[in-house]
Amino acid sequence: MLISTGIFAVLAVILLSVGYRNGQGQHIAGIKISATMIVQVLPLLFFAFLVAGMVQVLIPRELILKWVGAEAGFKGILIGSIAGGLTPGGPFVNLPLAAGLYRSGAGVGTMVAFITGWSIYALARLPLEIGILGWRLTAIRIASTFMFPPLAGIIAHVVFRS
Repeated sequence: MLISTGIFAVLAVILLSVGYRNGQGQHIAGIKISATMIVQVLPLLFFAFLVAGMVQVLIPRELILKWVGAEAGFKGILIGSIAGGLTPGGPFVNLPLAAGLYRSGAGVGTMVAFITGWSIYALARLPLEIGILGWRLTAIRIASTFMFPPLAGIIAHVVFRS
């Protein structure tokens, strides 16, 4: 996380410098837009990290190990795939949740399946997808990608088992 923060810090300084050098107040406009986005996203981040922290302390480790731990095997991977697809929200919600579960004992395969299921299945996105793309294309997309979250979880479980 330190490397990512450093990269974004350098990029921000470069972009601020470019905006400042243009002399048209673009750097100030950019800072105002950034402040608005921070105010909008900060509550979501706060609650997402709060949920991730609570998952780590309120759900018994034995329960996590039994259902989604490395020893749960394919059952845990299927649970992760389905849970990921059912979980609404963007990366600000799901990535802290996945990190909290992983730190609490969830298996790497299960968490890969969870994240992949969230990004591929995205059941909360289905109404919009059906409305824009139609039933047929949506059904084809689901049928074509249905096996990927469990497959990604199995690969992670076998190759990166810890």
